[in-house]
Amino acid sequence: MWTVTTICSSRSARLIGAGSTLAWVMLVGLAIVLPLVLVSGAPANLDGPTIGRLVVAGGGNVFGLLLAYRAVRLGKVGVVSPIASTEGAIAALIAVAAGERLSPGAGVMLVVIAAGVCLAALAGDGDEATEARDGLAALFALGAALSFGISIYATGRVSQDLPIPWAVLPARAVGVAAVAVPLALTARLRFTRSTAPLVVVAGVAEVLGFSSFAIGARHGIAVAAVLGAQFAALSALAARVLFHERLTRLQVAGVVAIVAGVSILTALIV
Repeated sequence: MWTVTTICSSRSARLIGAGSTLAWVMLVGLAIVLPLVLVSGAPANLDGPTIGRLVVAGGGNVFGLLLAYRAVRLGKVGVVSPIASTEGAIAALIAVAAGERLSPGAGVMLVVIAAGVCLAALAGDGDEATEARDGLAALFALGAALSFGISIYATGRVSQDLPIPWAVLPARAVGVAAVAVPLALTARLRFTRSTAPLVVVAGVAEVLGFSSFAIGARHGIAVAAVLGAQFAALSALAARVLFHERLTRLQVAGVVAIVAGVSILTALIV
């Protein structure tokens, strides 16, 4: 589902901009989630710490998506998605710091992942304009990964205490209030007929992806976070097939290192 979101949003962001893409994705998501929240009712254990985690989950997801959409507008999906996928490793580290146990050897894989990020971000192809765009896109993607990592950890904690719709609601609510409404009020919310199916599919897939993660996180946040990060490999492959993206050899090496590191880290955690 996160692969579908990445592919659709990358096309939409290049047509109507990152802000408008995020706004429509959040509006579609809220239209799906809000009725489910109303049906489930207010949970009895909605206390102060849980509300705080809801705010962190929502704000982190929205800010991360905004950065990710700007990244794919500038650079290649095949570079951006693997860097953004390190969110899983970040969330796993937070989970371990909070008390979850991690198998020996995970630190080595985190180093491999970091090296892959550097290669994917810094490897050039001789075109200064392309290198500059890819470098800036990589910085946005890294920021998105950090924001996503914090957000999905908070989402995982919330999902252990609240119904799934409540775990998925915060990002949609924050996104609509902080992005969609201001853009609409200032007449900067862009929309075209060609982007309509893209933002609808991306919005639906985003909700399904986070719902799937929230269910998995009930059995272990670290494992669910790292497994969810596998969307990077699928996104890079889809971009190669659908958009004919071409990466340099060093960028390919970086992507392979990231995907391999995340995959092995998954095995170590499991």
